Amino acid sequence: MLSLLALASSAVWGTSDFFAGLASRRRPPVAVVGWTQGLALLVVSAIVLVRRDTVTFEGWPLWSVAAGLAGMTGLVCFYSALSAGTMGVVAPIAALGVVVPVVLGVAGGDTPSPWAWVGMLVAIIGVTLASGPELTGEVSPRPVVLASVAALGFGLALYCLDRGARESALLTLWGMRLTSVSILVVVALLVRSTGGVTPREVPGLLLIGCGDLGANFLFGIASSRGEVSIASVLGSLYPVVTIVLARVVIKERLRRVQRAGVALALGGAVLIAL
Repeated sequence: MLSLLALASSAVWGTSDFFAGLASRRRPPVAVVGWTQGLALLVVSAIVLVRRDTVTFEGWPLWSVAAGLAGMTGLVCFYSALSAGTMGVVAPIAALGVVVPVVLGVAGGDTPSPWAWVGMLVAIIGVTLASGPELTGEVSPRPVVLASVAALGFGLALYCLDRGARESALLTLWGMRLTSVSILVVVALLVRSTGGVTPREVPGLLLIGCGDLGANFLFGIASSRGEVSIASVLGSLYPVVTIVLARVVIKERLRRVQRAGVALALGGAVLIAL
């Protein structure tokens, strides 16, 4: 069940990231992050208000702030990379941030089974192979650098989200969004711009924000009730969804090595689930 929750989070993340990448080609990436995070904050704040009788301030606040800072940095860099590079290549590089929570999880006491180790290794090799064209130098290095920074941010955010979710997944998500949105509002005030977003674009940005929020919640539940190392690998398979959508919707060309990487990533997920 926990494996299915983690896999579901990757499916929602991948779909949300694909549409965020499209939005970042029309508007500044930081504006897309700000609007999606801000709209998601309104949604999660309403839920917290309804459940205010269960609100406590023990265990999760510091982890939520750390997750918010790391996640915001990762999203800005990731959306910037998506807007400048090939979606089916940038996403797998960013997904390599999964190494961070795996290492921290094992150091903190996680003990994956031998088959789980094999599955994690196969899955990580899969997402690495899926990024093959970037490694050939056939595209600009800027998206690679941005995606690498995003990977570190995402990895730290996953680990911090897991730690906070052990106390409260909902409140950790609320704290994450409150942290990131507060910083982005200050940025918007300094530059005196909201990114040129029109009312017509708001519903789409709301869906993207809610998708990211839902994926975080699913991951938090899965990791806090299992091993963060395993949940992180399964949750980080979202590039497979992004790649498939990029191929189907915008006809983005994928090389054989990328297709092989997708197959390995899925095979690794099966081994972990077993």
